[in-house]
This record gives sequence, structure tokens and C-alpha cells, in this order.
Amino acid sequence: MADIIQLLPDHVANQIAAGEVVQRPASVVKELLENAIDAGATEIKLVIKDAGKTLVQVIDNGVGMTDTDARLCFERHATSKIKKAEDLFLLNTKGFRGEALASIAAIAHVELNTRQEQEEVGCQIKIEGSKVVSQEPSVAPKGTSLLVKNLFYNIPARRNFLKSDAVELRHIIDEFHRVALAHPDIRFDFYSNNAELFNLPPSNQRQRIVNIFGGKTNEKLVPVNEVTEVVTISGFIRKPEFAKKSRGEQFFFVNDRYIKSPYLHHAINSAFEGLLKDGLQPGYFLFLTVDPQTIDINIHPTKTEIKFDDEHTLYAILRSAVKHSLGQFNVAPVLDFDSDPNLDTPYGYKDKKISMPTIEVDANFNPFKEEVSNDTNSAVTSKKSSSFSSGSGGHSFKRDAQPSWESLYVGLKDDDEGESVTIESERFSSVQFESEEVTGKLFDDSELTSSKATTFQLQKKYVVTTIKSGMVIIDQTRAHQRVLYEQYLKEITINEGVSQQLIFPLELHFGKVEISLLQTLKERLEGTGFAFEKMEDDVVVINGIPLHVTESEVPIILEQLITDFGDDIPDSGFTQTDMLAKTLCKTLAVRGGETLTNVEQENLVNNLFACTEPTVSPFNKPAFITMSAGDIEKKFM
Repeated sequence: MADIIQLLPDHVANQIAAGEVVQRPASVVKELLENAIDAGATEIKLVIKDAGKTLVQVIDNGVGMTDTDARLCFERHATSKIKKAEDLFLLNTKGFRGEALASIAAIAHVELNTRQEQEEVGCQIKIEGSKVVSQEPSVAPKGTSLLVKNLFYNIPARRNFLKSDAVELRHIIDEFHRVALAHPDIRFDFYSNNAELFNLPPSNQRQRIVNIFGGKTNEKLVPVNEVTEVVTISGFIRKPEFAKKSRGEQFFFVNDRYIKSPYLHHAINSAFEGLLKDGLQPGYFLFLTVDPQTIDINIHPTKTEIKFDDEHTLYAILRSAVKHSLGQFNVAPVLDFDSDPNLDTPYGYKDKKISMPTIEVDANFNPFKEEVSNDTNSAVTSKKSSSFSSGSGGHSFKRDAQPSWESLYVGLKDDDEGESVTIESERFSSVQFESEEVTGKLFDDSELTSSKATTFQLQKKYVVTTIKSGMVIIDQTRAHQRVLYEQYLKEITINEGVSQQLIFPLELHFGKVEISLLQTLKERLEGTGFAFEKMEDDVVVINGIPLHVTESEVPIILEQLITDFGDDIPDSGFTQTDMLAKTLCKTLAVRGGETLTNVEQENLVNNLFACTEPTVSPFNKPAFITMSAGDIEKKFM
């Protein structure tokens, strides 16, 4: 029998390894930026085209490489960071596995230009699909420039799994944020399709956060600082009143390396317990410094997960540090039983002697005594019984005085009232009130018990209405979602959303990633009635909102949109419209626990049964159930 086990060719092995290291263009950006940082660069420039599918280029002013190093860096398991297995637990750098460049070169066209400071001439290497096309001297500035073109050109099946340019760009921006936040002392420039997205000068941690997420972020941050033998914690947390539904602004860094840790995230949530509403997420930018020997960072190919030796102690310290910061800066309520500030002596009376208050009593005062007023001609005596004396001003009002308000009704007779009512009724008899016409019906008119069906609300959650065969129990939230969904779907499709203008434009602040997402949905949002005056940088100015939407609901709607479209933005217009309509109806629908008047209940029932699909909500959940008289009778058997 012939042997069936054989060694894989190098280019095939590199392509398989690339599946672990390079999942999308953002993975290439991450690896190249980390290499530039390890090279000691103080200025790093990132240039991408078509969300990294066409070009990813990273230029740095680091130490550069020799001709030999430039050639060896594309070999598998070639690294300058480790020489023995024990070095894995003494790492203070980013890349160390030696597979990144080899994996990238196996699935793209790569061009490397590098030069060390003491060298006069640099080196240029071109590789296509793991094959070295050329290696020759070149004129290059100090540092390294690495271009990655046509990613996944030789693996079309993998390229087809990439998302739209907007989604891939957002993933690249996320990776850029993680690297830039961890190194505020390095200058970063980011260009996408020849447009500058970020220009981050060297700064401190707080200023770097503000430069990335907008100027309004500064007032939302609370510093966290804690030094212990186990860990040193620094960074910032967002104030509870600025919490969001999305989990975008949540960053953990361990030894300047971005990590994901659900366990430590739970510690932050525990510290914010009682301060956040349901569904809101805390925001934080926390930097942890620990002994490299106490962590293992080689447990995941992307190196975003870390194993700690003593997670429980770290959990307790992190939770206590966050709670201390919330209390120290009066973000969380603090109870103090030692003293009452209301009992403190004012500074002006601190050194004064205590004096007893004096009381003066008029012993001759008699409220029933007759008052005598002297006049030049005669003395007139007036009794108290004939007037009411006011204690404050001494004014007197006679009982038999004619009230002045009665003069307002002089000349009016009872006969005129009927005539005026008749005139008013005739005046409004010609007024016609516009009402929404309901065309569809779920039940026949013969099924209704009367010309007007009776409705009532059950537990502030269900609307119950009667039909001839029994009754219908409607979930008010799902029913309203269905009504709003079809309404917004129609408005977005035909672009006939009615807008109400705002007297004072509404100004909202978002990050650049969120702004780019809203710009993608801008046209369809305008179809619902939104009117945008400005949408750029980190500011959104709105001067018109849809009918039946209050000004306070606008930030909630936009944040919900960002959350719903956070993972993916569909390419097709219909899918975008569908997701947008679902987001609006989910945000604006009446909630369980809200009381509806009889008119609102009847309108909800009529509008629901006028819908195209009244039986289910937009999220494919039952909107109502029916109970026949027979079903009710069976309950009593």
C-alpha cells in the first residue's frame, strides 16, 4: 500500500497559517502597526484603499532592517523576540510568533522598503504568493514601509467572505484605536482613499482618548488610579449618565496590549451596579500593568486573550478601584454618618459669644378695642365689626362693597347664552377633521358583537377586544411595532416621510466610526423625516425630526441604530431599509406598563388589522391570540 501522509508545500502551509493570523484586512493592519511599534517608531502612517482590500500600507521611522533581516522576516517562525520557550513568559513586545509576515506574503502582493539610519542605501523586496519576485537596493528613508496589495488574490473563496467596505473599514478603525490608545506617545496618521481620518499627535492618555472620540469626551471621563503589589491600574471610566447601549468604548490594556476579558468586564459591571439602567453598558479605558511572568499571552492566535495567574485578586482590586473613583469624584452617592453639614456653625459666627434672644410683649394690645382716628374736623369712631383688617398692611375692606369683578358681566343675560352657543355650533359645523382611513380588516363585520367593539387594557400590557366568536388578546408592544414597521417601511421606500422642523437645532456628538455609519444611512433616515444640517467630524446637527418623535427620543434612536448596524451594514438597499424600519419601530413602540386610553386602544386595534401582516410582529413573534367562546366554556368544565 502506498504512503498517504506527505509534507505540505511551504506556500500551502503558509496559506493555512494565514487563516489563523489574517482573517480580514484589519488583521493585516494590526500586525503591521505592532511591528512598527516594536521597531521603536515615533511616527506611524497608515494608508488604506477600498477598506484594505486593494491596499494596506504602513510607514514608520523605526530602526529599519538590514538586507538579510528583510529577507528572513518573511520566513515562517522567524522572529527577533524569542530564542527559547521560557522567553514566552518574559514578553514586553507585540509580535513574537514570527508568522505574520509569512502569512500575509502567502495571500497578497507585498513590497517592503527599509533602511537603517547608518546605511546609505536601503533594500526593496517584492513577494507574490510567498514567491520572492525581486530583491534589490533602493533609495528609502530611515525606517520601514510595507505595502500589502490585493489581499486574498489567490484565495477567491476567502475574499468572498469579506463584508462590505463600510464594515471592513470599521474593523480597521477598531484595530487602529486599540493600537493608538495604548501608545499615546507615538504620532499616528490614518488615511483612507486619500482622505485623512485621524491625525493624532503625541500626547497623554486623556488627550489621546479625546482626540480619537471627540472633544465632548473630556467631560465624560473619571480618572482611575490604583497602585498595588499585584497590579497598577490607570485610565478612565465614563460617567454613568453617559452610558450607551453599545459596547464600543470598552478597552482593557495589559502591559500596553489590548485584550478581551469577560471576567474583568464583569468586575466593571459590578462596580457600576445600581448606577446604570437596564441595557446600558459602562465605558472604560483601563491600563493594567502586571509582571509579565504572571500572564500567558500565547493562548490565542490573535493574542487578544490573556490568562492570569490570580484572576480573583485582580477582579477584587479592579472592582474596588472603579468604585473608589466613582465615589471620590461624587459620581456615586456617598453616605456619611459622622456629621450633618446642616448643623455646622457658619464661619462668620464661629468666634462670637452666645447671646440669649429677647422677647417683647405689648401688654396693652387688645384686638377688640375700638379704633379712634383723629381728624382735623371731627373724630370718627369705626368698629372692627364693620371691616376686615389685614394683619400685614392694615388695609380694610367693607363687607357691603360692590365687588369689582361683577362689572365684567354687566349687560349679559341668560337669554344670550343660548344664542351664543348656537352661533358657535354653526361656526364649527362646517369643519371637517382628517382621520386615517383603515382599509384592511381581519374580522368580518358580522363577527363583531356591536357596531363598536369594546376594548380594555389588561395589566398595562395587553389590549382585549371582543368579537362575535369570542375575544382577541393583543400584545400592545408587538402590535404597535407592526404598525410602525409598515408605516416606516412605506415612508422610506417612497421617500415621503413628514418632518417637523425644530426651532433650535439638535446637536449630538459621536465618534468618527459612528459618524461614518450614520452617513451610510443618511439618505434612508431622511426618508423617514429626519433633516440633517451637518454630519461631519464628530458632530451631527439635526434641524428636523419625524412626526410622533420627540426631541428626547432622537439620541436613543441613533444609538439604537449604531448598535443594530454595529456588526454589519447590508449591501442591498432593501435590507438596509428593513433593518432601519425595525430599529425605529423597536425604539418608538409603546412599552409594556404604559396605560392606553380607550381611544388609543381602539386606534391600535384598527391600525393593526389594517396592516399587511397583522398576525406577527416585525420580529416574527405573535402579535395577538384569539379565544373562542368554546375555549372559554371548556375552562369551566
